[in-house]
Amino acid sequence: MAAPFRIYNSLSRSVEDFAPQKEGHVGLYVCGMTVYDHIHVGHARAMVVFDSFVLYLRHRGWNVRFVRNFTDVDDKIIARAAKSGEEPIALAQRYIAAFHTDVAALGLMEPDAEPRVSTSIDAILSLIAQLMDREHAYVQDGTVWFSVRSFNEYGKLSGQKLDELRSADDASGKREPADFALWKASKPGEPSWDSPWGPGRPGWHIECSAMAKEGLGATIDIHGGGLDLVFPHHENEIAQSECGNGADYVRYWMHNGMLTMTSGQKMGKSLGNVINVRDALEQFPAEAMRLYYLQNHYRSPLPWGPQALPEALGMLSRLYEAREKAEAMGGDEKAEQVAAQLGEDATRVVQLSETFEERFYAAIDHDFNTALALGHLFELARAVNRFAAHKKAKKRGGPVVAPALAAFDLVQRALGLMASDTQDFHDTVKAKSLAALGLDREAIEAKLAERVEARDSKDWARADKIRDELKVMGVEVLDQSQGVQWRVRLDVDQAGTN
Repeated sequence: MAAPFRIYNSLSRSVEDFAPQKEGHVGLYVCGMTVYDHIHVGHARAMVVFDSFVLYLRHRGWNVRFVRNFTDVDDKIIARAAKSGEEPIALAQRYIAAFHTDVAALGLMEPDAEPRVSTSIDAILSLIAQLMDREHAYVQDGTVWFSVRSFNEYGKLSGQKLDELRSADDASGKREPADFALWKASKPGEPSWDSPWGPGRPGWHIECSAMAKEGLGATIDIHGGGLDLVFPHHENEIAQSECGNGADYVRYWMHNGMLTMTSGQKMGKSLGNVINVRDALEQFPAEAMRLYYLQNHYRSPLPWGPQALPEALGMLSRLYEAREKAEAMGGDEKAEQVAAQLGEDATRVVQLSETFEERFYAAIDHDFNTALALGHLFELARAVNRFAAHKKAKKRGGPVVAPALAAFDLVQRALGLMASDTQDFHDTVKAKSLAALGLDREAIEAKLAERVEARDSKDWARADKIRDELKVMGVEVLDQSQGVQWRVRLDVDQAGTN
């Protein structure tokens, strides 16, 4: 049976026990991209949060149907296409293909359905017709408007006051300033479809109501998206869906917080402060980005700056190092016996490992608190790293860290972190970081060879000097029994994507 969880519902403004329409099943709709440009690291927060949410729910035994849309008909797409000389639908398709490439590189799963506006016109027209039949919409000069005042509960999600509102849609022909367009009359150079009210194209809000209904039914369990969509987009979705379908639209609204620059601004293309995902992935592994997004509670603002991904990569590296050290430990005694003999650090590892699963699940099952869950993980990793420094740990510590290795595996299965082979991870970091730091592999290896020569001639001062020079460059030297290895360390002062 699927494990229970609690979730913050933006509609009730409280954390609630999750009760689906069908036991063991979750219908999740997430607002996707308006595809007029590449996905940036601000967009990627929602993509990673909800990808991780679905992964976790499935791990816990839920049957999840995950629907995420594309908006491929929109004012911004039309404007960008006019500037580039492309057909709007063709431009959107080009960016959809780029999106798929980028999210695959991020390691995200494919949704169960990925509808787009241009292929959902019949569903959109059907919902508009229902709104017309129920007198919640009206036509003026080929444009169909939603009458906001016809829905008594307008504002229940955002808390907005109707008399203070004015929609962004052209006011021509509207009865009230807050009314918004369901169907926009055709204009030269824009995509257009036939309708009972004349040729035109869908308004922004109606598309998600129609696609959500088509993919999940009139009432859906969870609707997700960024906090910036609460008003007007999600508020308008509620109004048109509940008026058109005669049923509650969404049982639980789930909104992730926004990325903010160190200046306090939201990241956005209109502000000129965006970093595209593909550019970030040239310097950092996808797992570092995943950890960056999950280290804070999903509803909290997440600060972005040049230190963001280097810090996340450093945190991730410490997790892999803890696992690597634990995997290298041997011994066949009972864990309690070893812990009693090797002291407090060993006992601490045993205690944290034995309670990890319970604490991990308790954190995430209460409003998907990945920040708290990862806090437990880092606490365990620090304990493993401290214990690994004990002179007898490598030979006898295996039984002590076995539960810790099980904890690391749980995190991989539940959240998609620590999913790589350790050596593959370090090789990936090395390959990406060399470019990020402007380092030359041959020059590094030449210095390492010079250091080996110094050690062979017992010139320890020279060997230490070369090690320090490499450290300043961001290169860590590891003297191991099987030979010298080296890894790149990306810290705040050495690299970033800003």
